[in-house]
Amino acid sequence: MKKKEKPTVRKLIFPAMMLITFWTLAIVLWQSTQHIFYLFNFGYIGTSLGFGIGMYSLLPRKRKPLGRKIAQFLVGGYMLGFLGLFAFENMQIEGFFFYLLSGFFGGAVMHYLIAKVFGPALFNRGWCGWACWTAMVLDLLPFTKNSGWVPGGLRWLRFVFFAFSLGLVLVLWFGFGYRYPSKITELYWLVVGNGVYFGLAFPMAFFFKDNRAFCKYICPITAILKATSRFSLLKIGGEAETCDGCGACTKMCPMSIRIPEYIKNGERVLSTECILCQTCVSVCPSQTLRVSFGWDVGGKELLVEKKK
Repeated sequence: MKKKEKPTVRKLIFPAMMLITFWTLAIVLWQSTQHIFYLFNFGYIGTSLGFGIGMYSLLPRKRKPLGRKIAQFLVGGYMLGFLGLFAFENMQIEGFFFYLLSGFFGGAVMHYLIAKVFGPALFNRGWCGWACWTAMVLDLLPFTKNSGWVPGGLRWLRFVFFAFSLGLVLVLWFGFGYRYPSKITELYWLVVGNGVYFGLAFPMAFFFKDNRAFCKYICPITAILKATSRFSLLKIGGEAETCDGCGACTKMCPMSIRIPEYIKNGERVLSTECILCQTCVSVCPSQTLRVSFGWDVGGKELLVEKKK
């Protein structure tokens, strides 16, 4: 039996909360630093996310993904295009490490602290689902349905890449005394880093027939996100009594999570691979699933694996 549609006002509570949170942060940072950039930066991001999530909430089920794609392009395009290519901020993870070592509290540092270190304790891996500029492009590829994770240790490669990125920065900094001599050098790091990412991501997507193969096996940022998202207050939840176990959510989940098993066990989705994209919510025929607010510790991984 299908549930009744929520009133429009209730649907807009979450996007309104996102909008208010970011604008509050924007105003506080602006007033405390007297830099108008913070008002613009966080105000823009909050407005973009609020608009995208609001559209997702209001659109019919089949068109809901459009709201997420709009948020991806508004935020991801701004991060890469304006902050990276125009403002010369190295938004790659190596830039974050360099800024920390230099003691420079720049845009990249704030971005990582909010979106990838502390923020996931509230909004899970929402960055991956709603704002990442790499995924923004990869989600346009045709492999939205995939047969699962490759069995074995391939998924641990991302931790190797994380260690490589950190090790490279430490060797350059302490071994060779390397410092950013100019803004243009930061641009080189950004361009080369993104070139490497996309150079790996596209072939992987076609080889594995999986848009998110790069996210699953290579992306070094997930090494941070998987740790902090365990404690997220926002996770996918649902009622066991209304879930018929049809598996529609699992078939369409870009991260290949066995969602019904969590729901049937009376749990929220505790996998740290969940990117809170809400694809499962929009495809669930019984309207069982939703984004819920609560407290539990993630890390229980129930994932679909490819057949050997």
